[in-house]
Order: sequence, then structure tokens, then C-alpha cells
Amino acid sequence: MTVTTLDGVWAGQSGCDAPTPSLYPIRLTRLHRTPAHYAEHRSYLWYVDVDDLPQLPRWLAPFARFEAADHLGDVGGETLRQRVDNFLAAHDMSLPGGRVTALLMPRVLGRFFSPLSVFWCHDAAGVLRCVIAEAHGVSGESSAYLLPPEENGPTAVLGPGRGYFMVDVPRPADTLALTVSMHRDGQAVMVSTWRGSRRPVSAARIMALQVSTPLAPHVTALSTRLQSLVLRLRGAPATPIPRRTRPEGAPGGSTAWTPNRPSWVPS
Repeated sequence: MTVTTLDGVWAGQSGCDAPTPSLYPIRLTRLHRTPAHYAEHRSYLWYVDVDDLPQLPRWLAPFARFEAADHLGDVGGETLRQRVDNFLAAHDMSLPGGRVTALLMPRVLGRFFSPLSVFWCHDAAGVLRCVIAEAHGVSGESSAYLLPPEENGPTAVLGPGRGYFMVDVPRPADTLALTVSMHRDGQAVMVSTWRGSRRPVSAARIMALQVSTPLAPHVTALSTRLQSLVLRLRGAPATPIPRRTRPEGAPGGSTAWTPNRPSWVPS
């Protein structure tokens, strides 16, 4: 496999984002159109530099442990940065010396689950060159997608059947605003949002989050299972992790992407 850098291939934006590490207490919402159903719950996410992950005191570590094996499937690599680099290499890309920031849920008391993890990949000059969006299922399955810089607006990625997903994941700043919507026949049938405001990291804040949003990965996984059960009982079709075929009727413009050609194929 030939691995190339992105110089001259795609230039993204180099604007400022939030400092790392940062914490984002969030409200996670999910709206279904048919059958009509709405759910929300509180959680939080960390914004980190994958080359400089938070090192917490031993007494705090059980409440925020970042494990490379929780991300990017079977690409290999002992560290999270190695796994990101291997994922990019599998897509004929390399960002030597570039910074990678990520919005992640850590393990809490040994449990990891987050519906969405996002990695923003920059070159050595600090220019955002691509984004990796990783969807996680409650049974441990996951699928990661290479997307162009988010300045181009929402990106379409393949979905089940005739559906497709629109993914809008701008870099966190003082506020966090991510949106993933599923579309069929030109209509949004499901919309998930992550909304929050940045907070500095401190031991006191980490412990406060264990009180206000205890066992966050466990609760998010349980909520996801319960909402899926409610929808199935009401006749909604299952929404699996997106698969590998191009969706019928998807819009033009940006797609799941490589620097050499548009691609609808995830990792």
C-alpha cells in the first residue's frame, strides 16, 4: 500500500478550537419521526489530544480511563495515536507531526460506551485535514468513517436500506454542537444531537460529574437499549450500524471520503 501525505490534496481550516483537555457536560437527544418518539439524557464527553491523554491521580483514574482498544476496530496499535495513524494509513493517508484531537467518553468503572466518538486530524501546520467519526453499538460493534474537514457542512455517509446519514461534527469550542441525522426518501426520520458547554478539567469537576451524571457509559448504554426496545415495540425498523454499500437516493456533495476519490466505504 502506498501512503501519501495530504499536501496539495485537501486544505481544511486552521481556526482555533477548545484547549485540551476540556470537559463538556452534554444533553444527548434523539428524535424519531415515525413512530413519533423523543428521548434525552445528560452525560458528558472529554475533548483531548490523543498524544497527551489526561493522566489522573490513582484515586480518580477509575472514573476516566482512556483505552486505545475501545476505538477504531481492528486497525492495531498499542496507543490511540498509533490506531489513528493506522486507520489513516489504511485510507492512503499520513499526517506526520500533525495534532489529533478527539471527543471521547472514557471508561468509567471499567465500562466504555458512547454512541459517537470523533477525531479531528490536523497537519503539522495546524490545518484540519480530515475527520474520523466512529459509531459504536451497545453490543460492542463499531464502524469508523473518514470525512472531509467539517467546514464543508454535513457529510453524507451510507446507511441501512435506502437510508443515509448526515454527519455534522464541527470542532468543539466554548460550545459543543454535533448532529447526526438519518434520512429516507429525502426526509429526516431520526435526528440525534449532542449539545454542551466547555468546562475546565479539575478533580472537583470530575467528581461532581460522577454525582450529576453517575456511571455515564452504563447509563447511556442502558438508555440506548431501552429506546431501541420502545421503538421496536412500536413498529419502528431497527437502525443498524451503517454498512458498506452506497445508499440509494443520497444527495450529492461530500461523501465518506479519501484524498484520492470520494468513497462510501467505511473502515
